[in-house]
Amino acid sequence: MDKLGVGIVGTGWVSGEYIRAFEAEPRTHVRAIVSREKDRAHAKTEEFKLQRARAYEHLEDMLGDPGIQIVVLATPHHLHVSQGIAAAQAGKHIVIEKPVALNLEGMRQLQAAVNAAKVKTVVSFVLRWNSLFKNIRAMMADGLIGKLFSAEVDYLHGLGPWYAQYYWNIKKDMGGSSLLTAGCHAVDGLRWFVGKKAVEVFAYANTSPDNPLHYEYEPNSVTMIRFEDRTIGKVASSIECVQPYSFRIQLLGDQGSIRNNQIFTRRWPGQNDWATIPAVLPDNGDVAHHPFREEVGHFVDCILEDRESHANLEDAALTHEICYASEISVREHRPISLPL
Repeated sequence: MDKLGVGIVGTGWVSGEYIRAFEAEPRTHVRAIVSREKDRAHAKTEEFKLQRARAYEHLEDMLGDPGIQIVVLATPHHLHVSQGIAAAQAGKHIVIEKPVALNLEGMRQLQAAVNAAKVKTVVSFVLRWNSLFKNIRAMMADGLIGKLFSAEVDYLHGLGPWYAQYYWNIKKDMGGSSLLTAGCHAVDGLRWFVGKKAVEVFAYANTSPDNPLHYEYEPNSVTMIRFEDRTIGKVASSIECVQPYSFRIQLLGDQGSIRNNQIFTRRWPGQNDWATIPAVLPDNGDVAHHPFREEVGHFVDCILEDRESHANLEDAALTHEICYASEISVREHRPISLPL
């Protein structure tokens, strides 16, 4: 089988992990890097010794290469819609970094382009391939905590000047919101565990008193979510906090509870304290810590087997709708019904 050609758009931190993942995947190879500054794209090809990859300055030129079947959008958030539409119209399968769009209108436009082109997509909610997430889903499938009635997933990660994307991330028209720029991982995790449709959202948000990091939007939020089966959910997101990175999970069922990598269940007679399940915790903001190789392998399977990813654009839209609804709720001080 000929290897699938991959074009990486963007030369930042996360693009390096995609290069490593696609080069490690035996069914793909990286054929192109795109950057607004061609020298940066060329430097990336040399850094990773991509002898078969070309450096491009313009996305349109790369999209015209028939040897590229997969395009990875690893660019700032506000570029994803226009670049995604262009890639779909060129017939390329697309890996889209989150958030896919900063507003509902842009997301709908991207969905329409992808549906019209019938290309495959995966949105990089990469924690779905994290071993802790897999363990939790397996324990829930085995009924160890019974029927879920309350779920909390929190994303707490202060992003200051030391963080590569800080200088554009603090801008409203590029970062979007606390949930869109980062906390959407927690929203998606919540949906992944609950497994039901969200029907209502209510939220609060604020900025610390002196706004020392100069955010143009409120970097801290608490979002409450009601699901169709009456399960209640909560996501706290802070990108202004002063503490180590934390991704907190707490799931309450009628037969037990899960707290990060610990479980307490009535199914294990005599248990009188939390049991710890070994797993790689999602407790590090470094992109190198996340399972990009598993995500990439999954996406290649989807392309070759002509099936949709569980993390495709249509599914990711449900996560993004919660983020948009949270912003509306904060602005209008009322619950917001879903779908939008």
